[in-house]
Amino acid sequence: MNLPPPIYKIIQQLEKLPSIGPRQAMRLAFYLIAQGQNEIKSFAQDLNSLLSVKNCAQCFFVHQNPDNLCDICGNKSRKKELIAVLEKETDLISIERTKKFHGRYFILGPIAKTGILEEWQKLRLQNLKSFIQKELNGQAEEIILAFSPTANGDFNVSLLIKELAPLAKKISRLGRGLPTGGEIEFADDETLGEALNNRG
Repeated sequence: MNLPPPIYKIIQQLEKLPSIGPRQAMRLAFYLIAQGQNEIKSFAQDLNSLLSVKNCAQCFFVHQNPDNLCDICGNKSRKKELIAVLEKETDLISIERTKKFHGRYFILGPIAKTGILEEWQKLRLQNLKSFIQKELNGQAEEIILAFSPTANGDFNVSLLIKELAPLAKKISRLGRGLPTGGEIEFADDETLGEALNNRG
C-alpha cells in the first residue's frame, strides 16, 4: 500500500527511538495524524526547541545556559572532588532525585556489551581525566562508578577501574541495595539513596 511520503519519513524516524519497532512506529505516526494539525504543529515546535539544548562541557548533561556548564557543574557548593560516573542522563536524574549526592557527575554514555568504547566516549573519558588533572591536582577524593548492577554493568566497572584508579584516592560503586539485574533509572528513591550510602 502506498502511503504519503511524509508518513513514511516519520515512521522511519520513530523506528530509531529506543524500544520502538516498525509496527509501533506506524501506530505512533497515525496517532499523531489523528491529533489534528494544531497538535502536529505544536509537537513540531517542541521538537524544534530541542535545538537550543546542549551538553555540559564538564559532565555532558543537558542544559540551556549561556555558558558551557550545566546547573550542577556551575554550582560552586557541589563537591567537585567527588565524582559519580554514569552511563545515561536518566541515571543522573534518578540519583539527583534522592537528594543524597552532593558531588559532580560525569556521563560516559551507554557502553557496548563488548566493553569497547566509541571514539566519542574515549574523548569524554579524556575530558574527565583532564578535569581531574587540572582542577583536582591529579586526584579526585572519590570516583563512584554508578553503573546498574547487571552483568554488563559489572564488566564495564572492571574496565573503568583500570582507567580511573590512578586518578582517585578511592574508587567505589553503588551498594547492593539495588537488585542484581536492575536498572538505576527504574529504582525508587529510597532504594537508590541506600545504594549511595552503602557504596563500597
